[in-house]
Amino acid sequence: MIKEYRIKNGFSQEQLAEKINISWRHLQRLEHDESKTTVKTLKKLIKVLKICDQDILKYLNDIDTNEDDKY
Repeated sequence: MIKEYRIKNGFSQEQLAEKINISWRHLQRLEHDESKTTVKTLKKLIKVLKICDQDILKYLNDIDTNEDDKY
């Protein structure tokens, strides 16, 4: 979801990472669901990318479901 919103908003990974004050590598991991992030960073992503509430809830639910599958 993050990648789709990033592209929709016309940002490169480097541009978005700089805007929200994380490394482009961390953003890359987030886009591929390979890393977790802080609530603070998630809030920045939501604001900068203008992510709708429904997509946020789906994203968070998917993360939770993926975590349950690991155990």
